[in-house]
Amino acid sequence: MTEMTFEQALNRLEEIVRILERNDLDLEQALKLFEEGIAHLRTAGASLKTVDARVQQLVEAVDGSFSVVELGA
Repeated sequence: MTEMTFEQALNRLEEIVRILERNDLDLEQALKLFEEGIAHLRTAGASLKTVDARVQQLVEAVDGSFSVVELGA
């Protein structure tokens, strides 16, 4: 599987969910799509973790100073 952006992984996940919800697949096809979906979920999750880490690393305050800020704090 080639590298996907977060948006591409999310779009493919949505497509996989729509296909699986149709209930017209045999078990093997459904399992392959499920496995692909898990891979895209991991890709999207890793992207979110990377962005989260970058946001927490450095936030510039109004006065120009920088500080570490944890999300949700």
